[in-house]
This record gives sequence, structure tokens and C-alpha cells, in this order.
Amino acid sequence: MGLFTGLATLPLAPVRGVVWIAGRIHDEAHRQLYDPEVIKQRLEEVAEARESGELTDEEATREEDELVRRLMSQGPPDGGLEV
Repeated sequence: MGLFTGLATLPLAPVRGVVWIAGRIHDEAHRQLYDPEVIKQRLEEVAEARESGELTDEEATREEDELVRRLMSQGPPDGGLEV
């Protein structure tokens, strides 16, 4: 980037910064929603909550269904076919 281009686009720097931060937030949210290890951990937490009575069977089943749906929507971890 040349000096003139750098000076001309300087007013856009805050916008580029916000776009970069939004991208990082999106990536982290996606990771937390669809990472298989995070989902498996949450499934264990739901099972424990069901056993302790914190969640009813209906609530636990509903949450487990959602977690399994997210886990299955990602496909194999390497993106290929399982053999």
C-alpha cells in the first residue's frame, strides 16, 4: 500500500477494524455452537442436570435433540466421507 493510498483510505480504518472484530466474533460463535468437543461436553452437562433433577426429562430431551442436530449438521470432522 502506497503512501497516497494509505492516507486516502485512513478514514476507513475504523470500519475495517469493526469488520475484522465481527469476523472474529462470528468465528468464535460458530466454534462454540458446532465444535464436536463443546457439544459432547454440553451433552454430559445435560445428562448430569437430568440426573440431579435440575432439568425435567422433557427439557433435557429437547436440549439433547438440539445438540445432536448441531453435531450431525457438521458431517465428518475432515469434511470427507467416513470409511
